[in-house]
Amino acid sequence: MPALLEVADSHGWLATLTQGARTVTVRGPRRWLTEQKKPFTDEFERTPATGWGASPGGGVWTTVNGADTDYRIEDGRGVIELTATNASRHAVLTSSEDVADLKATAVFGFDKAPAGASASLALSFAIVDVNNHYRARLNVTAAGAVQLSLEMEKANDVTVLGAAQQVGTGFTASDRWCVQVEKQGDALRARAWRKGTPEPSDWQHSEKDPTFTSGRVGVRALASSGNTQVPLRALVDEFAVESAYWAKPPVVAHETWVRVLPEPFDGGWTDAMEQRIRGWAADTSPDALTYGAMFLPGGTPVRSSVLGGAQVLGEAGYGPRKADGTRREGADFHEYMGLEWTFPNGEKMPYAGDQWERNLDCSGLVRMVYGHHMGLPLVYDRDHDGVNLPRLSKDLATSGPGVVVARGTTTAPSLEGLRVGDIVCFDATDDATEEDGVIDHVGIYVGKDEEGDPRFLSSRKTPNGPTIADLGGPSTLNGTGLYARTLRVIRRF
Repeated sequence: MPALLEVADSHGWLATLTQGARTVTVRGPRRWLTEQKKPFTDEFERTPATGWGASPGGGVWTTVNGADTDYRIEDGRGVIELTATNASRHAVLTSSEDVADLKATAVFGFDKAPAGASASLALSFAIVDVNNHYRARLNVTAAGAVQLSLEMEKANDVTVLGAAQQVGTGFTASDRWCVQVEKQGDALRARAWRKGTPEPSDWQHSEKDPTFTSGRVGVRALASSGNTQVPLRALVDEFAVESAYWAKPPVVAHETWVRVLPEPFDGGWTDAMEQRIRGWAADTSPDALTYGAMFLPGGTPVRSSVLGGAQVLGEAGYGPRKADGTRREGADFHEYMGLEWTFPNGEKMPYAGDQWERNLDCSGLVRMVYGHHMGLPLVYDRDHDGVNLPRLSKDLATSGPGVVVARGTTTAPSLEGLRVGDIVCFDATDDATEEDGVIDHVGIYVGKDEEGDPRFLSSRKTPNGPTIADLGGPSTLNGTGLYARTLRVIRRF
């Protein structure tokens, strides 16, 4: 473990300096770091091998009831094949964390007008499982009437919270209907309108029920007994979560700020160093954690006049989508800005295209925070000399600036020396399922959350961008989660 200098004043701990490192942790005003779910729209523009695949909002669409082949994506639409009557089909957007309050909208249709009996599509929410949830149910009768009801299913028993209201007539196969729900505490609201017509100003259903406080979101489709049009295709053109709040959002609160010295600390304490540390203790200008948090969901865009108005802060994604809906890696700090870049050592990177703008992969986020904003020197493929910030995660771990605090070979190292602002490096392979002996993911340790768990910030594919939350794997360094198991190096810049 590297040598430390702990500095105190009459109020207690003031700062920690590490010999060989430029980063310094300093006491400052208490602050809070948290995150809510990122809004998203799923337009089904992908070709997964089976089912509906990965959603751009994070998580994977899982299906319940029927054959796997009953669920697919065709022509930019999610399709549920109803091959039998009175047999519900469900597509649920699964994630590791439940959503509490939300506002969501889906665009529904059928490939044929129902005959003989009705068919319905529902936007389900607060899903505990397919037998326990709320749903706004759009029902199309054999006569072409379109109705909206608000229902609760509990232990396979359905309670109608808001009776069916007719919202349209003359349904045809070319029609698309928007269904919108809102949940705020125990207040449940729903409305529906034909796509292309104005959204109603009032909710057609507004009820209260405290049964389900949180859960997942999804779609339910059903052809009622007597429907003569089966096989019938239920169509989902779009599924959007416009706002959502995690049932248990991560919250990190402490008084530790992370600053950067102009040179690595040499172990000496001087009057000039004392003045610098005392100045930092009263300084509320952005530090490494402030900059990192600016790329979380909801981060406010900030542009640089020095860089011709390029955006340098604000909510980031991870990368462009692949054909199967997953995300491409490769977005460095200058790609986020939409700029070509020449590094001090002469390396040049061209403009990568607008599809890379506002995106950062994991090492791109670290380089944006500690390199572009905090001033550590940046390089790309050359001059990995322990002073410069390399491009790749594996090089950041082995030859990045500063000192190694802890290292593990096949297991996670001790967290005893971990400090806020440290770089945490993981051996979690590209598909995030198992180790392969190479560091391939990096993040920034931000402190302990309200549960006492050490939490880190990183940019990841599943949540599509920087996160401290648990979508796609817990962002914690203890326990049995993916990243707790695959932590291998802790480095202090």
